[in-house]
Amino acid sequence: MNIDSFISKHSKEALKNDPPGEWMPTIPDGCIRLSSGYPAPHLMPVEEIKAAVASLLEEEKDLPLHYLGSPKKKKLDELIQERLTQRGIQVSEEELLITSGACQAIDLIARILIDDQTLVAIEAPTYMEAIEIFQNYTHHFISIPVDEYGLQTDLFEDLLEERKRKGLSLPRFLYTIPTFQNPTGTTMTEERRKHVLELAVQYNFLILEDDAYGELYFNKQSTPLKAMDPDGRVLHVGSLSKVVAPGMRIGWTVAAPEFITAMAWFKKDLGHPFAQATMTAYLERTDMKERLETLRTTYQAKCSVLLSALEEYVPKSVSWYIPEGGYFVWLKVAADTSELLAQATEEGVSFIPGKYFFLNQEEGTGYLRLSFSYADEKDIVEGIKILGKVLREVE
Repeated sequence: MNIDSFISKHSKEALKNDPPGEWMPTIPDGCIRLSSGYPAPHLMPVEEIKAAVASLLEEEKDLPLHYLGSPKKKKLDELIQERLTQRGIQVSEEELLITSGACQAIDLIARILIDDQTLVAIEAPTYMEAIEIFQNYTHHFISIPVDEYGLQTDLFEDLLEERKRKGLSLPRFLYTIPTFQNPTGTTMTEERRKHVLELAVQYNFLILEDDAYGELYFNKQSTPLKAMDPDGRVLHVGSLSKVVAPGMRIGWTVAAPEFITAMAWFKKDLGHPFAQATMTAYLERTDMKERLETLRTTYQAKCSVLLSALEEYVPKSVSWYIPEGGYFVWLKVAADTSELLAQATEEGVSFIPGKYFFLNQEEGTGYLRLSFSYADEKDIVEGIKILGKVLREVE
């Protein structure tokens, strides 16, 4: 049997891309994981989730275990709406879709907006899983550099104007992580946020705002693009993965009702009724304001430890951005970081090479991403000591 003859043309094209998750390094036992963009283990609400499950099943018996799920699924929508309102995003029932994490939301948006001729604008660097998703639908991209103040909107405007002048296609949407960007940790300034919204109107494109880290600010909260959006051009994607638990797979999209209807059409019942009911029960019992304050304080302290260790232990040739929140620090080094990784993991520390965050991977050979969220403070310092030693040997 010729199995290949049964696979669709579209799928064959997608399968020519690198396998999903190829960027994830193989981490030996005992290696310090500065590669892992995961929540701190001690901040995972294990006992609280256990209590939420027990309460849910005691109260509703079999209901959460059925296809239709618990009445709390509806309540989750209301709780997410309340949280968004606190951040300046007013959202009606018709403008919200709960998804299985932010990645499902991004994939559904890609599915309804992209065909094989669609041009997509992305940041350089950007979230590697978003690149993987978009490449399943199109091979047409433009990349706009990110600096310490986020997306360089002036360069974006120049690129758009040049394409318009030459009669080239313009992007259908821009994918951006404006707040505590993955991987750079940078935050788009308010001036640039206003500018990119103006460009969206002028050049008639949408904005896919990935706001996975927006609540994890250290000192100052940034206004989401969606809260500044008067024209409905922003499709806002959020998640509880970074502030509660990623394994629960609770994300959402806020967008115009027509977009939500189309996304729901393809999502069908590919949700997790039990996880959604459990999350609702957890949120009803939890002071999220207090939890978020704990998360912010903890991650700010971890970030400070990492930054201090970098100042002390890595060569002076290394540079980095100072994040104002989130999980990550982005380093520029005088080495090919893909080659560097093998030596670093052998010595006892892991990171993510920068090339995986670029559409053109050659642009990222001299960069790497460190995460301060997962490892404890002692391991962070030891990991940076090891990384500094390896970098000095390479230099």
